Amino acid sequence: MQSATMSTAMGTGFLGSKGLRGGRASISGAPLQSRQAFRPAVVGIDLGTTNSAVAAMEGGKPTIITNAEGGRTTPSVVAFTKAGDRLVGQIAKRQAVVNPENTFFSVKRFIGRKMAEVGEECKQVPYRVVSDGSSNVKIASPNAKKEFAPEEISAIVLRKLADDASAFLGGAVSQAVITVPAYFNDSQRQATKDAGRIGGLEVLRIINEPTAASLAYGLDRKSNETILVFDLGGGTFDVSVLEVGDGVFEVLSTSGDTHLGGDDFDRRIVDWLADDFKAQEGIDLRKDRQALQRLTEAAEKAKIELSATSTTSVSLPFITATADGPKHIDASLSRSKFEQLASDLLERCRLPLEAALRDAKLSYSDLDEVILVGGSTRIPAVVGLVERLAQKKPNVTVNPDEVVALGAAVQGGVLAGEVSDIVLLDVTPLSLGLETLGGVATKVIPRNTTLPTSKTETFSTAADSQSSVEINVLQGEREFARDNKSLGNFRLDGIPPAPRGVPQIEVRFDIDANGILSVTASDKGTGKSQDIKITGASTLPGEEVDRMVKDAEKFAEEDRKRRELVDLKNQADSIVYQTEKQLAEFGDKAPADVKAKLEERVEAVKKAAPGEDAAAIKAAIEDLQKEAMALGQAVYGGGAGGAPGAGPEAGAQGGAAPGAGGAGAGGDDVIDAEFTEGGDNKA
Repeated sequence: MQSATMSTAMGTGFLGSKGLRGGRASISGAPLQSRQAFRPAVVGIDLGTTNSAVAAMEGGKPTIITNAEGGRTTPSVVAFTKAGDRLVGQIAKRQAVVNPENTFFSVKRFIGRKMAEVGEECKQVPYRVVSDGSSNVKIASPNAKKEFAPEEISAIVLRKLADDASAFLGGAVSQAVITVPAYFNDSQRQATKDAGRIGGLEVLRIINEPTAASLAYGLDRKSNETILVFDLGGGTFDVSVLEVGDGVFEVLSTSGDTHLGGDDFDRRIVDWLADDFKAQEGIDLRKDRQALQRLTEAAEKAKIELSATSTTSVSLPFITATADGPKHIDASLSRSKFEQLASDLLERCRLPLEAALRDAKLSYSDLDEVILVGGSTRIPAVVGLVERLAQKKPNVTVNPDEVVALGAAVQGGVLAGEVSDIVLLDVTPLSLGLETLGGVATKVIPRNTTLPTSKTETFSTAADSQSSVEINVLQGEREFARDNKSLGNFRLDGIPPAPRGVPQIEVRFDIDANGILSVTASDKGTGKSQDIKITGASTLPGEEVDRMVKDAEKFAEEDRKRRELVDLKNQADSIVYQTEKQLAEFGDKAPADVKAKLEERVEAVKKAAPGEDAAAIKAAIEDLQKEAMALGQAVYGGGAGGAPGAGPEAGAQGGAAPGAGGAGAGGDDVIDAEFTEGGDNKA
């Protein structure tokens, strides 16, 4: 009776526990789902310099989504192989040493920036960073025979995160809240939003990373607290001071350094190793891309180990070779030496900390909690610095790698209507203004103004009979325009001739909740107006973003087809193996013609599998399945559905491998694999 139950329940014959292979267990072909019916979720994404994470609201709580490899974070790494494959995440990171020129990491340090701004960053990576002729940053891939914008590389990482979230949640994910460093300027925010769009996501909100961390930390807290979020990631550093309590999250001030992060600490170790090797051997390893990649990976490993131990060793055999033979690195690095190498970086951590408190008009004694965010806050010297300055131990109840994504998921829940009673009051990190006579930067919206906001100022002409004005929009804290970031220029024409100082030009600044700016200028006399959404700040014009969206869709389709082909090849290999095993066990019991046909089909699959024709491989597999069924019927004389031939068909569907029950018609394997859903089995 058990045999009949199993055959009906699984629909594929006898399935022993040894025969289960790949995929989730299923009943009548339907996957066993523990989750309720899928509702489109707004996911929260922490797009990090080194690692990224994605989270969603489940049961009223933010939950980290594991990726396809089972990890809770995904390396922000993209690679292109010689075979034309595109790799993302851990699999891309693993092959970086053998493919340094086509493996792209720390791309966040280039996003939304011009070539003149990234000179130092270019020296830290083994791949080629080039200018596109308009001073925009491009990343060259010899294997892909293409130059990519940083937004395109980031979009590939975002797409991977969205796909993992879709698989986890059981339906397509198309909307996201993406986090950025609080100190990102308008260009970098717009570029991040563009990356989301290229990756096929509707970006509902750009949210500051420290603010997101505070959302996750303070979600269930009722009492009011003044907290400082110290966020030191792989490539950026932010400090935010907030008032948190009873559902209200108010940012009082923010400060930071977008050129400081864990990568810079790694670089100190790289330079120490490379300088020592150069002194001994006369060779600068930083000029060899593969050696630089090995040094970078070894430096990161040493930094991580020094968080748990006082001394670590760096061993890099065969790092290069000379006429005298191969050369090796074998060095010992102590924690105290590392802290000495990074002393200037630790000092750079202190300055934004004090600036944020000064802007919030608070002292260290006013803080209730200090929250550490970002993997680099595991460095003991960083923890010691914060503890020494704040005169209190930092709060370690949050996971520094995950808290930002969790907070972004909370914001996604607010936007989707899943989370209520939360009010988020964020601020603009940098002052916004205009260039006025003499190259002076005139502030219109000061830094740390609560968002969203709008402000209007009236200006006039600088010369008699001036018929137009050039509006240069600036972001930054310096006194002169040349020292600040220019976000864009536009012209207001048609001003009637008049003495200087008479025309009244009204300029209105609007900043939305994403921190993205739009500016309108109008002549109060004529009513003429001109406006600009500061997308000129982004390195990518609209039509270029549209093209990249199409390219990404094409890549996604190519990736899907390639994945299907790989799955078919694996399936073919599995079925050939199992069928040959069956032939060895049962072939002498089958008629010669059945056995001959089956052997012929096996050879057909072997011949088709190495090719690139998915349809041909699939057809060969299906033919083999039919003949395998015939073998089972011949062996068992058309018995109770438990023929070995049932196995290949099940294996092809990702359920059970061929011949799983072929060891005999006994009940042991049947009982092992008996599945029921919801405890309904009464057998």
